[in-house]
Amino acid sequence: MKGGENMIKRKGFTLIELLVVIGIIALLSTLAVVALNNARAKARDGKRVADIKQMQTALELYYANRNQNAYPISTAAGTAALVLGDTSTAVNSSCLDDDGWSGSGTSTAGGAANCYGTIYMGQVPSNPTPTAGTAYTYVSDASGATYTMTFGLEGVTGSLNAGGHTATPAGIQ
Repeated sequence: MKGGENMIKRKGFTLIELLVVIGIIALLSTLAVVALNNARAKARDGKRVADIKQMQTALELYYANRNQNAYPISTAAGTAALVLGDTSTAVNSSCLDDDGWSGSGTSTAGGAANCYGTIYMGQVPSNPTPTAGTAYTYVSDASGATYTMTFGLEGVTGSLNAGGHTATPAGIQ
């Protein structure tokens, strides 16, 4: 008899092989989840910047189409910030029309709740969740000569770093 004839041949994987494969799968799954979360944060930040630019365009149309050379005056100009697109707060706005930021309260499916005359923005966008610290806010000076919108970013987007930012008629900082 040779020494190999008495050995029983076993088919399957050893415990070490199974543990290595499970470890590799766990590592790949973790990397995929991290990459997906980063992509989601970048998408939310991209939407925030696009929303602010869209609101700036609507404000410039408002400024240009009215003969008063003024931006909409916020509630208690210079002191209280108007929350844009958030209909769950008492001081909010869901549209931009001839009267300025209007439509306090819940907007309709087509936007433009309580909006009349020329509508410059029928549905003011809301900050995507989870918010990066703040909702979109708007404050003007008492005469409407300038405005400041605030918003936050979760990460670096273009030339903007993570954190709070402002948008004025001069641009986004």
